[in-house]
Amino acid sequence: MATEAEKIFEKCGAILKGHFLLTSGLHSPIYWEKFQVLQFPHYTQKLCQMISNHFKNQGVEVVAGPTTGGIILAFEVARELGVRSIFAERTSEKERDFTRSFTLKPGERVLVVDDVLTTGKSINEVMAALKKKGATIIGIGVLVDRSEEEMGFGVPLFSCHRSVTKTYSSSDCPLCAEKMPLVKPGSSPQSEV
Repeated sequence: MATEAEKIFEKCGAILKGHFLLTSGLHSPIYWEKFQVLQFPHYTQKLCQMISNHFKNQGVEVVAGPTTGGIILAFEVARELGVRSIFAERTSEKERDFTRSFTLKPGERVLVVDDVLTTGKSINEVMAALKKKGATIIGIGVLVDRSEEEMGFGVPLFSCHRSVTKTYSSSDCPLCAEKMPLVKPGSSPQSEV
């Protein structure tokens, strides 16, 4: 039985099937194109409301997300909770930081949000930036958790939808072995790699 979140992704045509190169460098037969959903404010609001409802009694003071999809989600979840939102931008290949004069008080209670969880890289980068600022991370909310194994972030994780989707390294990918064209979706036009 499909969850409400999965139904939203399906309505928007956001669950793509093929052979995809993910941001993590892994290959996957499924790609969750969150921007097909995030272009619709009413769907975005429904999903963010699921996250905000889950954390509404946790004393959230700030909602933080990574660029780019995380900006939209942080804003909407923060709006739902009546708090402020901030976002962490990439400052190097392995780090993010809160630029644009964003400030955090030591101990300020922060909820981290992101769109699709696969390896946890973006979330870990945001958490590292928050810890440098002395913030207290109270939880993580994502639209889709497609990770193959539990991430162990050390704080509660809530996902609007859980969909374990197998990923492969390029050397072990059965789709590569079948010579299926590899597509790199995302911020640039979809193209074969």
